[in-house]
Amino acid sequence: MNILSLFPAVPLVMMLGLWLSKSTRQIHTVMVAGSSLLVALAVVLVVQYLGLRGAGETAQMLFTESRVWYAPLNIHYAVGVDGISVAMLLLSAVIVFTGTFASWQMKTDVKAYFLWFCLLSVGVFGFFISVDLFTMFLFYEVALIPMYLLIGVWGSGRKEYAAMKLTLMLMGGSALLLIGILGIYFGAGATTMNIQEIAALNNIPVAQQRIWFPLVFVGFGVLGALFPFHTWSPDGHASAPTAVSMLHAGVLMKLGGYGCFRVAMYLLPEAAHELSWVFIILTTISVVYGAFSACVQTDLKYINAYSSVSHCGLVLFAVLMMNTTAGTGAVLQMLSHGLMTALFFALIGMIYGRTHTRDIRQLGGLMKVMPFLAVGYVIAGLANLGLPGLSGFVAEMTIFNGAFMNADTFHRVVTVIACTSIVITVVYILRVVGKILYGTCDNPEHLKLSDATWDERLSVVCLVVAIAGMGLAPLWVSDMIRGSVAEIIAHILS
Repeated sequence: MNILSLFPAVPLVMMLGLWLSKSTRQIHTVMVAGSSLLVALAVVLVVQYLGLRGAGETAQMLFTESRVWYAPLNIHYAVGVDGISVAMLLLSAVIVFTGTFASWQMKTDVKAYFLWFCLLSVGVFGFFISVDLFTMFLFYEVALIPMYLLIGVWGSGRKEYAAMKLTLMLMGGSALLLIGILGIYFGAGATTMNIQEIAALNNIPVAQQRIWFPLVFVGFGVLGALFPFHTWSPDGHASAPTAVSMLHAGVLMKLGGYGCFRVAMYLLPEAAHELSWVFIILTTISVVYGAFSACVQTDLKYINAYSSVSHCGLVLFAVLMMNTTAGTGAVLQMLSHGLMTALFFALIGMIYGRTHTRDIRQLGGLMKVMPFLAVGYVIAGLANLGLPGLSGFVAEMTIFNGAFMNADTFHRVVTVIACTSIVITVVYILRVVGKILYGTCDNPEHLKLSDATWDERLSVVCLVVAIAGMGLAPLWVSDMIRGSVAEIIAHILS
């Protein structure tokens, strides 16, 4: 079996193991074994990929495999990866692994929860390895559907409302996406759904591209929190269980940016050139609006959710700049945001599990009470605001550097506007850190609280190490990504 097919296969086998499990201990064993195997597979894939590139392999996609699914519509189970896909698979494996330990204390219907969690993972991994449009769309839907139940059943607060709002908006985006994919298929001559082959044909009429590009970009952009289609995101994040928030913000939202780059811009390059200015304006609004909105929130999850709108807006902003540096920054931002927002949501869940509140007005002095969790929160905050030495700095500086390479006035003005988000981010991060971690603890009940347990510490440490590792040694990641980004950009510009 192709190593890529193991990524969606492992969560499927985990689902079988969960179904047969008779106790919580067996469920935990299955999840730890399966998620550890996914991390090991991701590491092996990175090593093999870098080895092949180092040996001179120049094919755009490696580890390719294609089997016919439905011949009349030329639908194939076609898989392959480039540097971008490999990076996303590694990120997804880390988030699933840490999310498993963040869910360790789950008490309600544990088996069903992890079954849906694994099904979501199947969709995520399948999406990143797909090079067939229909297969990619199929896995995309598989990743979205479990979110309704994971939030609606195991969530908190207005969970039914949040789950329904999320589902309706993302399904609406999926409808646009399906229309766009069919338009690409028939516009290319209805001979293949393989992304590489459609790009090689490069024969979709410009008049059609003007129709399909907005549909595909918005279809994926809804999941990437593109303004004004972002409103599902804060409610969904706020109501989701901890590990679901981690997977949702850490990985699922990356499907949006990845799809916009890999499908919308790569397959419809002429329309991307003509219409990019519209979406650049919308993404600039996302970046600044998300940061300002985070400043006025009092709920920890809402603060992080609006922060995610801002940071995911940067991903779409960067891919629309259409140069290799900004595109590399976009992928680095997907990795960085995935890690730091997963850490944020994990810590917020752990704090909420002890204090039973996410309202920053009711929290204070937690550094003395739970120092491990507090230090983890500080590190996540510093990564979020772009402190040198952590992942956020590498990603954001690459994006803004690439964006400013466009010498025209329009691109430089929107870049300067987007850069203001850095300052705004500093404001809300330091405000929250100062309010909840320092000062006096006014609630005597909070003084009795315990610090992190072993499972929580393992989850936090893994994410902190990844964030620091990416910040201190980013070159191996950026070098792996850059070649693949350059090929896509070259095709768009040609």
